[in-house]
Amino acid sequence: MANRGPAYGLSREVQQKIDRQYDPELEQILTQWIVTQCEGAGVQQPGPGKDNFQQWLKDGTVLCKLINSLYPRGQAPVAKLQPSTMAFKQMEQISQFLQAAEHYGIAATDIFQTVDLWEGKNMACVQRTLMNLGSLAVTKEDGLFLGDPNWFPKKSQENRRAFSDHKMKEGQNVIGLQMGTNRGASQAGMTGYGMPRQIL
Repeated sequence: MANRGPAYGLSREVQQKIDRQYDPELEQILTQWIVTQCEGAGVQQPGPGKDNFQQWLKDGTVLCKLINSLYPRGQAPVAKLQPSTMAFKQMEQISQFLQAAEHYGIAATDIFQTVDLWEGKNMACVQRTLMNLGSLAVTKEDGLFLGDPNWFPKKSQENRRAFSDHKMKEGQNVIGLQMGTNRGASQAGMTGYGMPRQIL
C-alpha cells in the first residue's frame, strides 16, 4: 500500500463503498484461471483475501505473464519481464499489461487505472478487467485459453446478415404487426359511450 494516512468522513465512506464491491468468490475463480493459464511460467497461487490478491498482482509480472499466455509463441506483447521492488518499475509493468489488454480487445472503459491496483484503492475494478479479459479469451476460441470455459461468460458476437435487393423490396410490401392489423377485430356489438351494457 502507498504511504497514505487513514481516510475520514466522505473519503472513508466512498472507500468503504468501493471495498464492498470486491467479490471473494470471483477472486478464487480469477486466481485459479491465472495459475492455470500461466502454467509453466512459475506463477504460484497466493493466499486468500483481497490484500494477498493485491500483493500478488502489484508488481505487474503475473499480469504480464497472463497477457503473454493469451498470444501465440513469438507474438507476446510484453517482451521484458523484470520483477522489481521499485515502485516506478512495478507501475510501468502494470501499464504494459493495460496497453496489451486494450490491444487484445478490452474496451478502454473496462480497464482499471494503474493506481487502482498498485495502491489497492479499487480492487473490484481490477477484478472486472480480469473478468472481461477471461470472457474475451473464451469467446475468441483460438485454442490459447486454458482452464474451464464455464468460469467466464462468453461475450456476444456480431452476426451480420446480407440481404439481396430483391429481398429488401419484398419486405417493403409486408405490414409489420407493430403497425397493427385490420383482421380479427371489429366494432360489432359495440355501444356508444355512456350507454348501459345490454345483457340478454
